[in-house]
Amino acid sequence: MSASVTPAAEFHQHALTLAAAQSAAMARDNSSPAWMTTLREQGAADFARTSWPGRKTEQWKYTSLQSFQDFLAADWGSATVAATTVDADAATSGSAVSSSLLTLSATRLIFVDGVFDAEASDAMPSGTTLFSLADAAAEKIIADNLGRVAGSVDAQRRNLFAMLNNAWTRDGLLVHVPRSVTLEKPIYIAHVSSAPSTQRTDATVANQRVLVVMEEGSNAQIIEHYIGSEPGQPAFVNALTEIQLGNNAQLHHTRLNMEDEALSHVGGVHLNLQRDSRFSGFTIAEGSRLKRIDYQMNHCGQGAELKLDGVYLARHKQLVDYHTTIEHRVPHCTSQEVFRGIIGDKAKAVFNGRIHIHKDAQKTLAELNNRNLLTSNSAEIDTKPELEIYADDVRCAHGATISQLDETALYYLQSRGISPAQARVMLSFGFINELLQGLPHEDIKTALGTHLSALFAADRALVSDVALADVDAVEKGRA
Repeated sequence: MSASVTPAAEFHQHALTLAAAQSAAMARDNSSPAWMTTLREQGAADFARTSWPGRKTEQWKYTSLQSFQDFLAADWGSATVAATTVDADAATSGSAVSSSLLTLSATRLIFVDGVFDAEASDAMPSGTTLFSLADAAAEKIIADNLGRVAGSVDAQRRNLFAMLNNAWTRDGLLVHVPRSVTLEKPIYIAHVSSAPSTQRTDATVANQRVLVVMEEGSNAQIIEHYIGSEPGQPAFVNALTEIQLGNNAQLHHTRLNMEDEALSHVGGVHLNLQRDSRFSGFTIAEGSRLKRIDYQMNHCGQGAELKLDGVYLARHKQLVDYHTTIEHRVPHCTSQEVFRGIIGDKAKAVFNGRIHIHKDAQKTLAELNNRNLLTSNSAEIDTKPELEIYADDVRCAHGATISQLDETALYYLQSRGISPAQARVMLSFGFINELLQGLPHEDIKTALGTHLSALFAADRALVSDVALADVDAVEKGRA
């Protein structure tokens, strides 16, 4: 390693080298369609041109990527070999994964390190296919949309890891809902990170890709669930979901990041909303040493409505970083964002929510609210709501609070016979439970409620032992 190259920047170079080798191998065996070759080449070129982020990079100011050096010697698995099926020893057969999968009334599709596990999955619903098995019609849909949603923002704001995902893509899942079709059952997509296939390394790297294309008047529910195969198994996951909503289409999208603490996850959801379309989303992040999730949402057609709720739970030495951006480009659209976080021990969380109202986006209604509960004096939150307005006839509000348990509420519960410990659990869990109750899918609501109740009962890090009379609440801006 050159003395001028940092370990994290070395990861940048290493990823490019492997991507080039993979592309050369795919060209030799003619296993890549032209549209995928173009996507990969463009992704690699974009990734190579972009500087590796450091503390002076605004988008990564509070999140260090130095730990990525741990993945230089990792098993890059399906990213470097051709694969359309999973080994029989795949992690889905493990009891840890089986117990982590949600029992839902839904079509279940399982991917292990980005590779489809047909044996563990249900039959794919009509319109849903792997990139590698797409027929001519599906190939056209993929070629017309893949990389176009994530690449629709200006060059300065394009996501570094979306570029890397493009450079590494060799397969993925297309969910195409035709015009005026309503899917009878939700689609439950489980992304599993496995143990390495060789003894030469103890970590894996996985590239995961989902493309959702919904035509005019269609309606669907999609749940994405990210889990690890074994406790303590290190892995790096780069997961990208692109969603194209046609006129008057409706989608409820749930993203559950509930991976093991040893895992690092960088992912994003990129969304385009056309005229009168409606998107409602829910996301939860807990469990990883480093978790960075970006939501890039673009109002492209008048009358579109967007609602996104999010919860993050960080404890021990974990880091959770959410960056959300909403671009209001056209008039008469709405957006509503609510995120709540609980941070304990020496954990750290970052929330950056940006709303950008373009000059033509008159009659916009946009709201953003971020509340945080610190359960220890060593926990840290960096929250930064941003509101940038260039139109003069809009209604917008944004705010953030950082607090500890309300001593008055604690006293009230204890005065009614509830023990101090139980009162703290009730108040801490109640801080996020309101958002869980808003979920439209009863099975998910029940599963998450059960999981989080057990987590709060077992892990004192998420239950505040710090209750102050002088609650430190800071309102940041209101426009």
